[in-house]
Amino acid sequence: MTSDITVEHSEGLAVVSLNRPDKLNALTLDMRVELLDAFRDIQTDPRIRAVLLRGEGRAFCAGADISTMGKDDVWGDRARLYRAHQMILSIFNCEKPVVAAVRGPAVGIGLSMALACDVILLSETARFGQVFRKIGLAPDGGAAFFLQNLIGRQRATDLAFSARMVPADEALSLGLASQVHPDDALDRAALENFLETEAIIQGQIIKSADHAEGIDAFLSKRKPVFRGA
Repeated sequence: MTSDITVEHSEGLAVVSLNRPDKLNALTLDMRVELLDAFRDIQTDPRIRAVLLRGEGRAFCAGADISTMGKDDVWGDRARLYRAHQMILSIFNCEKPVVAAVRGPAVGIGLSMALACDVILLSETARFGQVFRKIGLAPDGGAAFFLQNLIGRQRATDLAFSARMVPADEALSLGLASQVHPDDALDRAALENFLETEAIIQGQIIKSADHAEGIDAFLSKRKPVFRGA
């Protein structure tokens, strides 16, 4: 990872941080590839049981770095968007629970990244925005799909057409997030949410046939045969 993306592991939790605070964590092309690689690694790492996605500084992600946009031909732009889609899908399809801790703006592709997570927690400073209209573009990153499924066609259309910023309390009432916390308590709340999720999951799988097989295999000193049940 470069200094713009950091991944830290601790007791089953992977903390993935966007680390470009001076640019409000605006996403470069390299960052998209590195986030894709990070989530692919997380998916196959048995030590990791859950993921926290966050941004350093006062923003989650201010969208794509527009200074790198529009410099390719049509095929180059398609390839750029394809990489963005793969990155979003790596978050959305991750089989480990992914919690987004959002403080400050999450706009454009940054909003899509948050919406691709399983749980979204907000600080009081969080703001969501579908701002593509302001730069003459259509929504991308799967935002239209996520929003329509979360809040319905009418509200999703309003956010896309108006390009207005949605504060934390409205995002909560719309169903775009599950909790709002004071800014300085957000990361702690996200960790506690992970622990609660882990307890729920563990309580379910401890009753599974695979867990019983694992215990029996351990006691019998043999290799377990898991069947996904």
